[in-house]
Amino acid sequence: MKVSTGASMSIDGFVSGPGETGFEHLFAWYDNGDVTVPTGNPEMTWHMTRASADRNERWLDELGALVVGRKLFDFTNGWGGMHPMEVPTVVLTHNPPTGYEDNKWFAFETGGIEAAIARAGELAGGKGVGLNSGRIASQALDAGLVDEVWIDLVPVLLGGGTPFFDQLGTRPVLLDGPLETIQGNRVTHLRYAVRK
Repeated sequence: MKVSTGASMSIDGFVSGPGETGFEHLFAWYDNGDVTVPTGNPEMTWHMTRASADRNERWLDELGALVVGRKLFDFTNGWGGMHPMEVPTVVLTHNPPTGYEDNKWFAFETGGIEAAIARAGELAGGKGVGLNSGRIASQALDAGLVDEVWIDLVPVLLGGGTPFFDQLGTRPVLLDGPLETIQGNRVTHLRYAVRK
């Protein structure tokens, strides 16, 4: 099972700006092309360039499950009951939310990053596990569990906010590559292998 972490990131290394802002810049590439990309949410359709859409399709073909943090789950209001990528999502949390139970789309894990990734691996059906950025990515890198880092590098400086790797304890982490460099419209898609 391959474990990867990926996110849209500003040139200065942030996945959100101060006070959870800047998303209109970080995710503009999801809607600045002429290729229609449907999602699991019928109210959310992306319009990417051909290069970005092809890269997105390859990543989704490899993806079997996600691990996200409780902060992202709450911020998105649980994506209305299903992540738009239509894969099982393990939410790593100290306190599972009330009113939610494990189901086809969401499982709640309190046993730490290793347990969350193991559970996602069970749900992934032989495919890879994707991790959101921030503390989740940092914890997994510190535990030696990440195989690849995918960065959608966006030409904006946010000046602060949530870094892609928040509170990384292991330094330095060496990456090999880039294994892939794809130019989209206002985004450069990069993929690196984590040197182990």
